[in-house]
Amino acid sequence: MGDFATGTASAKEQTRISEWITTFDTVFPNHVNPLGTLFGGRVLELMDVNASIACWRFSRLPAVTASSEPVDFRAPIFLGEIIELRSRVAYAGRTSMIVRCEVFGENPSTGERRLCTVGHMNFVALGPDKRPTPVPKLRVETELERYHWEIAKTIREGIAKRRAQAPF
Repeated sequence: MGDFATGTASAKEQTRISEWITTFDTVFPNHVNPLGTLFGGRVLELMDVNASIACWRFSRLPAVTASSEPVDFRAPIFLGEIIELRSRVAYAGRTSMIVRCEVFGENPSTGERRLCTVGHMNFVALGPDKRPTPVPKLRVETELERYHWEIAKTIREGIAKRRAQAPF
């Protein structure tokens, strides 16, 4: 694999918007639990990959998963359905990014589409030395982006508090 971890110059001085990254998949038999619904671990795997692309697109730096934050499984996704994953950076700190992930299930026969999972993932950008490196500031423009930013900021504060209280 080539050296792709060069990033951009002066990332900390830049301000960028974060666009939704959307990918699609299909639920195959090897992805379901005994109830015939998509296994939650598979959903998390797909979210992690989609969210990492959102981080890379936003920061132009490779990023690693630091933690999986609140994930709400609201509705099942069934065998044979189409999975739509949407992720965008909702909050950017100095070196970390909180990504909002939304997962939809779609019945391919009827076109019925529903929000099934909402979650947040925490990533840290890495420089060529594989150490945390600054990311651009996030430009928040719409009311929805502001709402997502507020949620992600609260999540970020919870991460900091949790780490400060850890006995190890």
